[in-house]
Amino acid sequence: MTRLIPDAERRARLGRRHALVAPVASPEEATAAVAALHSTDPAAMTLSVRARTRAADPSELHRALYEDRSLVRLLTMRRTVFAVAREHAPSFLAATSLSVAAAQRRRTHALLREGGVTSDPEAWLARAETAGRAFLAGDPGVFTTKELAAADPLLATRMRFGAGAQAVEQSVASRLMTLWSSEGVVVRATVAGGWTSTQFRWAAASSWLGEQGEQGEPGGPGEPAVAPDLAEGSALVARLYVARFGPVTPDDLQWWTGWTRTHTRATLAALAAAGETAAVRVTVGGVEVEAVVMADDVAPVDPPSPWVALLPALDPTSMGWKHRDFYLGEHRAHVFDRNGNAGPTVWVDGRVVGGWAIRDDGTVGLDLVEEVDGAASVGIEAQVREVEAFLDGAVVKARARGWTTAETRIRNPA
Repeated sequence: MTRLIPDAERRARLGRRHALVAPVASPEEATAAVAALHSTDPAAMTLSVRARTRAADPSELHRALYEDRSLVRLLTMRRTVFAVAREHAPSFLAATSLSVAAAQRRRTHALLREGGVTSDPEAWLARAETAGRAFLAGDPGVFTTKELAAADPLLATRMRFGAGAQAVEQSVASRLMTLWSSEGVVVRATVAGGWTSTQFRWAAASSWLGEQGEQGEPGGPGEPAVAPDLAEGSALVARLYVARFGPVTPDDLQWWTGWTRTHTRATLAALAAAGETAAVRVTVGGVEVEAVVMADDVAPVDPPSPWVALLPALDPTSMGWKHRDFYLGEHRAHVFDRNGNAGPTVWVDGRVVGGWAIRDDGTVGLDLVEEVDGAASVGIEAQVREVEAFLDGAVVKARARGWTTAETRIRNPA
């Protein structure tokens, strides 16, 4: 009979697999522990690495992203920026070529029309892309959107879309970077500022990443990396996810990737047919449902030693499953914003027991919604001191999400 993996064991797996029970040595290992780091907010990404490495400062992540380039930030799953291992970048792009890249191209056509730029967006964009590729062919190195816009009048064209207070105006160059980043033509390169900055520069993927190894080879200037096809890329992404987050339901994988239901189930079926995954069961909402693990990961996992963690907003562990009751319990409204984005969370032995926040003076406050024992309380306070030392006075605001109830209560006490 297919094994039921209870919630307690799922929490044990989470702690061990996600480098929360014991820290790992590097940002690369921290990324591997969760398959991909949420990176729309660079500060959240940095704090996710800190939680798994117990780093004293951001220098090691800076090395991995901008010196060794062993990690790269991509616009990929769910139209969200993730930092992934360099060798996996082509597979992530291939896996989202339909759900993100193709959708971004359609969206760009629509915005050119809506913004009053042209009534023939396909032809107009083709001319703009030719100008953009000519700029990249000149080997500009690391560049800003403003520098790209200055290269050709087409790229400097302004377009306005939306209405009223929601109206947005941007250059065609800016929109082209969004499109090309989803297609792997360009990547987010160095930051303009410190580790909390959301300002960054761009680079052609072919020059920034160079040799891609077995997963793909870079194309020429202005061309995307030669990547696996949709099925191959999807299979690798699904393997990475199931290995680190399993057991997972098809709904979980669909949520994490942003794929369609059909594509999700086809990918899982292919892995099962190849003998790479095994069927198990988990409980969701009091009902036993189908789930999967890797074929060599069916055996029970022993509980780890007691552990605590302070995970930042949008952390891969907090956001990694669609069905979260086994670690979140009834605390969703307290530590998630109204759009379903996780805020900073306090964890004890694989369960969320409250939230935390960074005040405007750089100190960390707690808002626990469950009682914790003395050892856990001591561990949490030690984590608070570590986070404050890491921040060194820096203040991280809510970005790409809203403030949670816990954060509001800490930052604005009655």
